[in-house]
Amino acid sequence: SDWSADSWSDYGSRDKPGTTLGRTVPDGSVLLPDIFHTNHLLFYERFSAYQDYILADCKASEVKRFIAEYLEKVLEPSGWQAIWRTDVFEVLVGVVDVNFPALKAVVQLSEPFLCESQDSSFTLECMQELLELKEHQILLQELWVVYDESGEFDQTALAVEHVRFFYRCIWRTWDEEEEDEFDYFVRCVEPRLRLHYDILEHRVPSGLVVDYQNLLSQCEELYEKFLNVRNSISSNDSDSEAENISMVEGLKLYDKVEHLKQKLKLIENPLLRYVFGYQKYGSLQAKGLRPTGAKVIHVVPWTMTANLLHMLARDKLCPESCEDLEIQFHRDPLAAVNACYEGDRVIICPGHYFVDGMFSIADSVELEGYGLPDDVVIEKQGKGDNFFDCTGANIKISNLKLVQHDAVEGILNVHHGKTTLENCVLQCETTGITVRTSAELLMSNSDLYGAKGAGVEIYPGSACTLLHNGIHHCKEGILVKNFLDEDYEAPKITMVNNMIHNNEGYGVVLVRPAMPSEMKDASAQGMKGTSLFLEKTPETKSSIPRIFLMMWLLCMTVDDILFPALGNTQPTQAVDETACAEGFRQEQPGCITDELELYKQAEASEQTENNSEIANVLGATSAKKRQIHKKRLSELGFTEADDNLMSQEMFVSVEGNQFKWNGKGSFGIFFF
Repeated sequence: SDWSADSWSDYGSRDKPGTTLGRTVPDGSVLLPDIFHTNHLLFYERFSAYQDYILADCKASEVKRFIAEYLEKVLEPSGWQAIWRTDVFEVLVGVVDVNFPALKAVVQLSEPFLCESQDSSFTLECMQELLELKEHQILLQELWVVYDESGEFDQTALAVEHVRFFYRCIWRTWDEEEEDEFDYFVRCVEPRLRLHYDILEHRVPSGLVVDYQNLLSQCEELYEKFLNVRNSISSNDSDSEAENISMVEGLKLYDKVEHLKQKLKLIENPLLRYVFGYQKYGSLQAKGLRPTGAKVIHVVPWTMTANLLHMLARDKLCPESCEDLEIQFHRDPLAAVNACYEGDRVIICPGHYFVDGMFSIADSVELEGYGLPDDVVIEKQGKGDNFFDCTGANIKISNLKLVQHDAVEGILNVHHGKTTLENCVLQCETTGITVRTSAELLMSNSDLYGAKGAGVEIYPGSACTLLHNGIHHCKEGILVKNFLDEDYEAPKITMVNNMIHNNEGYGVVLVRPAMPSEMKDASAQGMKGTSLFLEKTPETKSSIPRIFLMMWLLCMTVDDILFPALGNTQPTQAVDETACAEGFRQEQPGCITDELELYKQAEASEQTENNSEIANVLGATSAKKRQIHKKRLSELGFTEADDNLMSQEMFVSVEGNQFKWNGKGSFGIFFF
């Protein structure tokens, strides 16, 4: 396409007097000149540059050529200074030419010689020898353009910044070997760019950031080993035993690299990074019992009065015998929880408590509000990953209202052990409650709302019991995650008499891998992408007759109840409806009662169908996993498997739940 200076007016200053970019001092440098401040660009600025001007719809194998063509149009070929920065030194150089295909600048040392290093070994002679070894060509991403207030080099500074950011934060050494039938920007650049800014803006849990960085380092290291093995094989044409061993080693390395690449892609995907999550807090140790063996009641009063103390003593502190009872008083709930040992109890008096920190409960303790949940409020202040993290064997939280703000992770995470949540209100920010693998949650008579993700996330191998709860105004109501590895046991799910309503997506969502046959069906229907939803929404099936029934009742109520003397001005109804209307005019209201009863029966039947549908699909998914696992064992020669292992199915009890006004319906399946 044709390029012009006008098309780049937003990214440079050729048509504007003076620079539009800021300036900054090199890190800790007094000797070196200021440089352009370009590393503060916003997401949409980088997104637009890569999509519209640099990469467009190029393939992975074309990336370097597209970048070179972009630089030829916007980069000044000479006449500008830059700081050549490495891990051990910084030196001022002048650019005399640019090798665009190699993405390198031809430089020479500036006069006077200016250099800062960790030691004094980098003299003028030493730097000249180094440049001669490099043929005076330096990678553009190693250069920081020296500030110039004229504006002549604004585009040059921005172009170098885009190249540097791309190769530091976006490009992976294995990208060039990826399949070329996909758009590189859509498949790789956009998700990695979004992840980078999500991390900068603290929208990704710190633990997940560490996991991603570790995975990236491992993948780069293994890929380098794989390349070395592959090169050694390709350079040797002999069919020796050593070469065969190298081929086997290469295949193993390739499999490991592919596995790590898939994990990286899951984290880079903004939806799947939270669907699959990550494991941490394994090192959080419980304190155990006190050395004295005593158990303590911790009391947190907002304000303590004689009347409150008397009621506490009567109801909580000394119901039977309190001769050897130890009581400790605290000013805030977090301090009380941090002081707990195994078997302790925390009683929080009515009040609105603001907490700047995270509750990490590793022992079996009980946290109880003294009063109604709306009277005992714990609100999180400040940004942070979590609010409540539970790893204790038996934790109970009751009669509290938890309010979360500026969060990255959910309001409550059950990592290990059993956590009981009773008569609580949870006002969420991101996801709601997460039940991790091998953890157990019992939630009853509670209200959860406001989650930007799922209200409750249920991981493989966990146990989750939900009784008489309200889950509403979330992105999704309940999200059940299917098995990522064959080692995971089936989750045990019990849902009884819950009200799941007004969620943006589905009431319940099952996330699981797509079978090849399902992906073929999706392709035949013209669906594109790596994921799709299969709707299982009994709500939708009967919504049309329900709507007509409600409209008919409404019309009959307005026309026949409020204005019976005017007669029937509507078009002739069916025989039964006319008889019913006539019956009402003769003061026989039984017909309307019958219609309301029919509506109630239809609604009850629909809710029963919803519950059965969810139970059946979840159970069928578990059975399919069991069949696949049995087939794999058979292929490996294990004809008789452990009965306990083979009898594992997703235990599902779904009864009496009501699903109302969920945006996409009662139940959906997400394939990945």
